[in-house]
Amino acid sequence: MKTRGCATLIVLLAWLPPASAQMPAGEFLEGKGATAAVILAHGRGQGPDSQVVGPLRRAITKEVGIHTLSLQMPVLPGQDYLAYSATFPDAYKTLQAAIDFFSTEKGVKRIYLMGYSMGARMTTAFLATHESPLVVGYIGVGVLEGGGNPLDANVNIQKLRVPVLDVFADSTQLDWWSAQSRKSLVGDRYTQIRLRGADHSFRGYESQVSEAAVTWLKERESKQ
Repeated sequence: MKTRGCATLIVLLAWLPPASAQMPAGEFLEGKGATAAVILAHGRGQGPDSQVVGPLRRAITKEVGIHTLSLQMPVLPGQDYLAYSATFPDAYKTLQAAIDFFSTEKGVKRIYLMGYSMGARMTTAFLATHESPLVVGYIGVGVLEGGGNPLDANVNIQKLRVPVLDVFADSTQLDWWSAQSRKSLVGDRYTQIRLRGADHSFRGYESQVSEAAVTWLKERESKQ
């Protein structure tokens, strides 16, 4: 009887519904009936509806028809990007919470991560150290090298095992040189797109960034 009771308990536990997951702070757009989503991470000192991520999240949901969640990532006062390394554990928790939200609350089967500037540093570091079977692709905009572990997105991105879209500006020196160091990664699973004349802010190039991401996402989703 004791063995039967244990077996019954195991069966009951197996049928329990998954625990609910609260949506982390950010800006959410619903893709009605979608089973895919994009999680976006903004640049240093910015927010979930700021440059690059704001226009991009709206374009993705409108043109691809999938969910988007642009997160509020950690923000520090001042301009020292090196200080952000201390915030990465909190960034990882936020990213994982977003993944959990989509999988348990929205029934999402495929997740793409996207990061701009500091958000690219955070998201590439997360993917390099936290594998998730739900994450099936990565979009990086303004991916930068430097800063050592875990800040160096060029080092992080080499560890990714998912298809990558790498959009870079060519009129800011650090962007240009960072992108040149990643050229060797280009292949079937790694696409690099140069936006001629853009600087690291990508102001005035929002439509080109969105077009690149939407085209890539549509291609990926067409194979599902």
